[in-house]
Amino acid sequence: MAQLAETYACAPSTERGRGILISGDPKSNAILYCNGRSVIMRYLDKPLEVSVYGEHGYQATVARFSPNGEWVASADVSGTIRIWGTHNDFVLKNEFKVLSGRIDDLQWSPDGLRIVASGDGKGKSFVRAFMWDSGSNVGEFDGHSRRVLSCAFKPTRPFRIVTCGEDFLVNFYEGPPFKFKLSHRDHSNFVNCIRFSPDGSKFISVSSDKKGIIYDGKTGEKIGELSSEDGHKGSIYAVSWSPDSKEVLTVSADKSAKIWEIADDGKLGTVKKTLQCLGSGGVDDMLVGCLWQNDHLVTVSLGGTISVYAASDPDKSPVCFSGHMKNVSSLSVLQGKAILSSSYDGLIIKWIQGMGYSGKLVRKENAQIKCLIAAEGEVISSGFDNKVYRNALLGDQFGDAEPIDVGSQPKDLSLAHLSPGLALVSIDSGVVMLRGSTIVSTINLGFTVTAATITPDGSEAIVGGQDGKLHIYSITGDTLTEETVLEKHRGAITVICYSPDVSMFASGDSNREAVVWDRVSREVKLKNMLYHTARINCLAWSPDNTMVATGSLDTCVIIYEIEKPASSRITIKGAHLGGVYGVGFIDECSVVSSGEDACVRVWRLTPQ
Repeated sequence: MAQLAETYACAPSTERGRGILISGDPKSNAILYCNGRSVIMRYLDKPLEVSVYGEHGYQATVARFSPNGEWVASADVSGTIRIWGTHNDFVLKNEFKVLSGRIDDLQWSPDGLRIVASGDGKGKSFVRAFMWDSGSNVGEFDGHSRRVLSCAFKPTRPFRIVTCGEDFLVNFYEGPPFKFKLSHRDHSNFVNCIRFSPDGSKFISVSSDKKGIIYDGKTGEKIGELSSEDGHKGSIYAVSWSPDSKEVLTVSADKSAKIWEIADDGKLGTVKKTLQCLGSGGVDDMLVGCLWQNDHLVTVSLGGTISVYAASDPDKSPVCFSGHMKNVSSLSVLQGKAILSSSYDGLIIKWIQGMGYSGKLVRKENAQIKCLIAAEGEVISSGFDNKVYRNALLGDQFGDAEPIDVGSQPKDLSLAHLSPGLALVSIDSGVVMLRGSTIVSTINLGFTVTAATITPDGSEAIVGGQDGKLHIYSITGDTLTEETVLEKHRGAITVICYSPDVSMFASGDSNREAVVWDRVSREVKLKNMLYHTARINCLAWSPDNTMVATGSLDTCVIIYEIEKPASSRITIKGAHLGGVYGVGFIDECSVVSSGEDACVRVWRLTPQ
């Protein structure tokens, strides 16, 4: 059996020049955000407890808890809203097609019976309010001419709805059934976010014109604004009220978050505290989302870092956690409990088992990453160009690396860690041998290479081809001599891996089959490993040479024991939405996997 032990969650998907929504449930201290097709639910006080809802067919944009915390409404770019329960396997209550374009914001009514959603649509329908059980409309929302970025429901009776958008307007509707009452055009740029105070007496809109304007909650009249003194110097993307309705938190492209005190009559908002960002000050530190929940102030940066400050003591340094935003394509387990994962956008993150996020590793050359392998004190990576980088890994820092041009895009990297500085890089036409950062030989093998590996002592290499054949070469000096060719696979070889004691090796192909071979006799040791339904992307050996784990595009991880027939396997179904791209063993009973959903998961194995 395999049980999920830990999930290292992805970061929220962000977009330059747009605010994003994170929402929460004050009772359970949970927060919700979206990444790709997944909706992530996690707890501010328990960072390793994560649940992922992955039932959307399109990219999810916003999710919110109902007032009683029992249901979540989540929306996607196709204009669909799904309403699902927070307990027992996320049972689906309803699905409605609400708008014809993407939904940017949604809000529950305080009695939990109605939902208002806003976004993009064809024609005039940019906002809709409907009953949560039947989907029937509760009002007409005219008055906007462009995408509506945010909407809010007044939390007390009499009910009101306010909306704002790219036409610089703030509209006020009375109901139910809701109908247009009045409109304000006080902003001179996109109005990014609008929120009612929890007591319903006021609402505030913030905009890319760096202004925030306060209105009366009952009549919709403008009553004041945020002071320009010590105000934001960039677009304000999001705003969130304190639970007592006396203060608001705003975040902006100027990389700062500010706490404002709002006067009781709402005429003026003054800056009480500015929260400085902790990053390097680059574009990734622009703040695009915020949430004030109980005593937590949560901010989200463009780079996906979530910082949690204490509202009672905002000077205290925040707790930060982050994660990948894109497909995690490579995974390496370092000695001890550390895991390195990399995604193709060039982000390398270190995780520690039992603790989770331990920091981003920054390289000077922020190139994209396709393959990455880590060994004792060294990381070798290659991207989508012809270059290979060899960086020394010193604690949490990378040493400098000169790019090595291998003449063609690297397909696969392999390191002989007992032979000083020897690495094998496979390219389309053959292989390149590196010693340190110099190319010692480029060998054209005469067939299309798709995968390769080298023994730790650097004496033997196995190269897999597009034709499914495994070519075994002995290495003397800088030359390869072909020893034999093994034919068993029916698809292109995708991955080859020696066992830790080098007595066996395993290979996987694009036709869903894996094979374990004996190295000395070159006979098949474990056959019929045909339980995936799509291409095998990755493969790993357990440290004691008794098990092999394979990860595939079919979202599953399968663990085989060498001494038992392949049918007595352990299968982890749906390990990663969209496919598994990295797998590794931490120890004999822990497997770590990563995939398209940008998450990293640790699985605990219990013997059958």
